[in-house]
Amino acid sequence: MIIKIVTLFLIFMGVLAMFGKLRIPGARWGRKTLDNRKCRSCGRYKIGKGPCPCGRDKG
Repeated sequence: MIIKIVTLFLIFMGVLAMFGKLRIPGARWGRKTLDNRKCRSCGRYKIGKGPCPCGRDKG
């Protein structure tokens, strides 16, 4: 009985790991696109289309 529970738990954890890998942004967009989303001045990631909050990078 315990072996069955442990086996089901390990299968469940494997399925969760597969879904977790799908949500990594680098796997979806690629490294080049992620680098383009960073501010050239401060290095923070930009969210949306507006300028960076540091005010040194326009766009």
